Amino acid sequence: MLFETERLLVRRFTQHDADAFFSINGNEQVMRYIRPVKSREESDSFLTENLNLYQNGSIVGRFAVFARANQSFVGTFSFLYLSDAENFHIGYALVEEAWGKGYATELVKNGIRYFFNAISKETLYAITEAANAPSQKVLLKAGLLANGHIIEHDKILDLYTITREQANAAAH
Repeated sequence: MLFETERLLVRRFTQHDADAFFSINGNEQVMRYIRPVKSREESDSFLTENLNLYQNGSIVGRFAVFARANQSFVGTFSFLYLSDAENFHIGYALVEEAWGKGYATELVKNGIRYFFNAISKETLYAITEAANAPSQKVLLKAGLLANGHIIEHDKILDLYTITREQANAAAH
């Protein structure tokens, strides 16, 4: 288990989660602002790549998110490196049935807390496409601040940041 929230459980994916992983990566609406949709074969290969990211003591990777109430798959949560391979960005993708329930904000707020407790970095980043207004709202609600732009994978993305100090102040 990576962490738990009031309504959600966040844990590492396993090979047994291939159907759930594909339900995110194969969905055009979910992937609209994230990356191109993957076929089942591509998704299975991507899951294996992701499983290989997991290292003892590392927070890097994509993690499975389940609802506590009924154990249903809600989506993914991630800590990944920006292209500088030094700084981390927080991310998430939810199945359409989980949209509009506050899960994204709950994940990001708790993910921020987890991040600053787990490692000694002073800043956590988030990135999103300019057109992705719902995610921008989530990031702002969770305490991140708009902080310019960044180029990732040949795309200009909006950059959001939160420092350890800002996160601590928001928690009190």
